[in-house]
Amino acid sequence: MHEKDMVSDILSGTKASLASYAKVIVECNDQNLRQTFQQMRDSDEKFQYDLYKIAASKGYYHPAPPANQQDVSGLKNILHETSRF
Repeated sequence: MHEKDMVSDILSGTKASLASYAKVIVECNDQNLRQTFQQMRDSDEKFQYDLYKIAASKGYYHPAPPANQQDVSGLKNILHETSRF
């Protein structure tokens, strides 16, 4: 297996784990356990971002172009309005 494929597999697996953490955290009633899962999620998010930066620097990953400021502002407004409910 090539390095690019291994990095891609790890990034995909980490992304799946992060989604699972989100589900577990919102269902967790015990505060200590919830905090433990949040710390695990935070650690995995940092790992995922660090690995992403390495992958991007090696040309293994090509992110979408940045959104323009008008789109970002519009989305922020939508999210702000819907968060009031």
